[in-house]
Amino acid sequence: MKIAFVGKGGSGKTTLSSLFVRHLAAERVPVTAVDADINQHLGAALGLDDDRAAALTPMGGRLPLIKEYLRGENPRITSAESMIKTTPPGEGSRLLRLDEDNPVFGECAHTVELEDGVVRLLVTGPFTEADLGVACYHSKTGAVELCLNHLVDGRDEYVVVDMTAGSDSFASGMFTRFDMTFLVAEPTRKGVSVYRQYREYARDFGVALKVVGNKVQSAEDVEFLRSEAGEDLLAVFGHSDWVRTLERGRPRPFAELAESDRQVLRTLHATADASYARRDWTRYTQQMVHFHLKNAAGWGNAKTGVDLAAQVDPAFVLGEHLAQRQPA
Repeated sequence: MKIAFVGKGGSGKTTLSSLFVRHLAAERVPVTAVDADINQHLGAALGLDDDRAAALTPMGGRLPLIKEYLRGENPRITSAESMIKTTPPGEGSRLLRLDEDNPVFGECAHTVELEDGVVRLLVTGPFTEADLGVACYHSKTGAVELCLNHLVDGRDEYVVVDMTAGSDSFASGMFTRFDMTFLVAEPTRKGVSVYRQYREYARDFGVALKVVGNKVQSAEDVEFLRSEAGEDLLAVFGHSDWVRTLERGRPRPFAELAESDRQVLRTLHATADASYARRDWTRYTQQMVHFHLKNAAGWGNAKTGVDLAAQVDPAFVLGEHLAQRQPA
């Protein structure tokens, strides 16, 4: 299952995504956490110290390896250099599975041991001084999108992605890559503004969206969120002493998280699990192709010197039926 956490900067989406990851790990659900935010804080939220978090291998820095591996023996892709972030898989492509060992995970994935579970963590990497004025951060998150395009995942395994803040998530087609998107919103006008944008942008693509209120202090806060989000409001978090100690660098055992907060996480888990019944791999593949063709016409053909529309395999549909098929 592919789950995204989005929201405006400072809403607490990284904190809530890390809590959800901890919940899954504690439930012994295989979980891969991905930090796709320009501010790389998910590792720290999962308890890594600053030195170890800074030493994580960035996916953005291993893009050539990722492209070469995923290209496999697909005859429609003439070289790894001609692949862009939206390149879809086709016959002969290598697909990613969460329960396997492969060069992508071997190079970029890091095991984070929690007191009551294990998490695999991938990071895009920070926006560095060398990137200033010459690079777009979405060139880094493109590694995540490319991997999601080639991922065959099942119901009882999770990828949880901490996305870029605000409407930046719509700078690519990655916002359509998820079974469920949890939008973290504070009970303020600014807090719900990203929800309105997301709701409008996502409507035409059938994106499953639920709002999780955060920093909620009163019934009035809940009523405000309900008036703005209606039935999309799924659950709310209030003040958490457990979170505060984590933010001070003094994490406590996850079992000490307040029961009310643990119930919210169970609600998120149940909601994400229920979204499996609505999976439509044909639509998923069509959306992948749609954004690839847009990117090809907009900038990809000019950048690569290749007609990227030719990379589309019209007979190919990604899906769990391909789980056992893999080129050598």
